[in-house]
Amino acid sequence: MAKSPNLLRRFFGAIWTLFSVVYKLFIILSVLIVIGVLYMGFKGGAPVTVPDNVALVWHPAGVVVEQNDRDPTEEFFSELAGEGPLQTELRDLVDALDYARDDSRIRVAVLWLDALAYAGPAQLEELRVAINRFKESGKRVIAYAPGYTQRAYYLAAQADEVLMDPMGMVFLEGYAVYNNYYPGLLDKLGVNMHVFQAGEYKSAVEPFQRADMSAAAREANRSWLDTLWGKYVGDVASGRGLATEAINQYVEGFVDQLAAADGDPAKVALNAQLVDELLPLQAVRERIGTTVGMADDHESFRQINFRRYLKAVRKSPPPDRQVAVVTVQGSIVPGESAEGSAGGDTIADLLREARDDDHVAAVVLRVNSPGGGIYPSEQIRRSVIEVQEAGKPVVVSMSTLAASGGYWISAPADRIFAHDTTITGSIGVFGIFPTFEDTLEKIGVTTDGVGTTPLAGAIRADRPLGDSVRRLIELIISKDYRQFIGYVADGRDMTPERVDEIAQGRVWSGLDAAQLGLVDEIGGFRSAVTAAAQAAGLDADAPEVRYLRPPRDLSFAFLAPFTQSMARLDWARAALGLFAKESAAASRLQGDVRWLRQIAEGQAQGAVSHCLCVMAADAPLAQQRARAGERL
Repeated sequence: MAKSPNLLRRFFGAIWTLFSVVYKLFIILSVLIVIGVLYMGFKGGAPVTVPDNVALVWHPAGVVVEQNDRDPTEEFFSELAGEGPLQTELRDLVDALDYARDDSRIRVAVLWLDALAYAGPAQLEELRVAINRFKESGKRVIAYAPGYTQRAYYLAAQADEVLMDPMGMVFLEGYAVYNNYYPGLLDKLGVNMHVFQAGEYKSAVEPFQRADMSAAAREANRSWLDTLWGKYVGDVASGRGLATEAINQYVEGFVDQLAAADGDPAKVALNAQLVDELLPLQAVRERIGTTVGMADDHESFRQINFRRYLKAVRKSPPPDRQVAVVTVQGSIVPGESAEGSAGGDTIADLLREARDDDHVAAVVLRVNSPGGGIYPSEQIRRSVIEVQEAGKPVVVSMSTLAASGGYWISAPADRIFAHDTTITGSIGVFGIFPTFEDTLEKIGVTTDGVGTTPLAGAIRADRPLGDSVRRLIELIISKDYRQFIGYVADGRDMTPERVDEIAQGRVWSGLDAAQLGLVDEIGGFRSAVTAAAQAAGLDADAPEVRYLRPPRDLSFAFLAPFTQSMARLDWARAALGLFAKESAAASRLQGDVRWLRQIAEGQAQGAVSHCLCVMAADAPLAQQRARAGERL
C-alpha cells in the first residue's frame, strides 16, 4: 500500500512530461510553419522583372556543383541568416549567360569572382565555353575581384576586361597531388592494415601501404597533371591574347618578379598583362555605370543578379519528348544520396523513373564521382541497362571526375563524352581491413575463444587475419576486378586483354582516355545532350531537357534538444523514433551507423572501386562564404 502514492506520482509525472513535450513541439512547429510561410513568400515574392539596359552580375559563390545536394534544413536557416550560398549549380551559371546572350535588356555581363571556393577543371571549362558563347553576341564581359585565385582567374581571363583592386594578387601555382602516408603512425599504434588490390596503379591504397608515392603512381599522376596544366595555361593565354610561355614565366618566376616590384603583387599582374587596370570597388562600379547607368537606390550600376534573372526567364520544359538528366555527384555509397555522395538506391530510382516516363526519350548521365562501393555502383549500372532495354539511349557526360566506380557506371552507355581535363579510368578494385590485435596487446587485452568452423569468429578486428580469410578476400577482389574488366570490354567493344592493359587501376585524363577508347568523344554537357537527342530522334538543335532530382525535404532533426525529457518513457522514445524516420538527416545517420556496424561485423561488402585524386590548387578556401547581398 505504501507504494501506491509513488506509483501515482510517477504516472502523473509521466503524463505531465508528455504534455510538456507535446506543448513545446506544438509551439516550435507553429513558429516554424509561420517562418516557412514567410520565407517561401519572401523567396518566391513578386514575379521578377528584368529592366532595360542593365548588367548581369554573374556571381559563382561557394562550391560549383552539378546539382545542389545540401541538406534543405541547413540551406533554409543559412538563407534566413543572410548567409550567401555555399553551393552554386553549374547549370544556373551556364543558363544565365545563355539566356542573357540574346536578351536585349542585358547590355553587359559582369563576372564577380570574389567568392568562388571550388570548381573542378571540367566545370571551369563548361563555364569558359559559356562565357565565350555570350561574347559571340557582341556584348562585353567585365571581370572583377579584389584578388584572383587560380580557379577564379581562369574565368576572368575569358573576359574582355579584367579589373582588380590595387591591393590584390593573381595567384597561380599549378596543379599538384600530395598525400599523407600513414604506415609510420600505424606501426606506432600497432594497427595492422591489410590491403588487397587488383591493379598496379591503384594508388588510393598507397597511403596505408608505404611512406611515399610509388613510381607507378608518380608516373600516372604526372601524366594527367601535365594535361590539366597544359589546358589551363593554353586557355588562359588564349583568353588574354598572350603566349603560353608568358603564363608559365609568370608562375615560375613569380617570386623574382615580386621582388623586382617591391613586393607589390598587383603590379606584377599588371606588368604581366594578366589584368587590364587596378581599380577600387567604387571606381569599378562607376566604370560599368558609364555603360548601363547608375542605380537610383544604391551607389552602384544598374544590375540584376543571375539568380534573380533566372527566376524571370527560365521556364519549365513542356511535357513533351525530353532528354532527362540524372546526376551522379560525389562518392557512390549504399542507400540514399546525401550531401557529397550519390546513393545507389537514389540514382537507381531516378533512372527507373526515366525508364518508365513516356515523356523521356533519352537519358544523359552526368557523372562527377571518384567512385565508391561496388554494390551501389552495380545498382546504378544495372539501372542504366534497364533504361537501354526500354529503348531509350543513355549518354554519359563526364565532369571533373568519373573514375573507378564512376567509370563502372559509365561503361555500358551508348556514348561517353569527357573533357580533356576529366579524370577517368582507374579501373581497379581494392579492399582494406584493419586489425588491432597488436594495439590491444599494448594495453594488456587479449582475445581467445572457440568456433564451430575455421571461419567462425575469424573476421574480427581484434584478431590476426588468418590465411583462409586473406585468401577469401583476395578471391573476391580478383573476381570483382575481372567483372569490371568484362563490363568495360562489353561496353567499349574491346577485348578483355586490351582493357586489362589500360586498366590496372591507372588514372587517365579525358584526352588520353579518348585516345585509348575509354571515351568516345571530347565534349561538354551540351554535346552529350545533343548526342542523346539525336539518338532518340529528337530535335538536336533545341532538345527539351528535364533534370531529375531526388526529393529534398526539410529535416526536423534540429528538434532533438527539445525531446530529451521523453527519454524516460520507453513508449515515447519509440514514438520519437517513428518521427525521426521522417527526417532525412536522421535517416542518413541511421544508415551511416548501420554501414559502420556492418563493416565491423564483417557483413558489408568490403570491395571498393575508388580513385584518390586530390589536386592542390588555390589557397584553402573551403570555409569561404559568399557575400550575403546580391548586389555588386
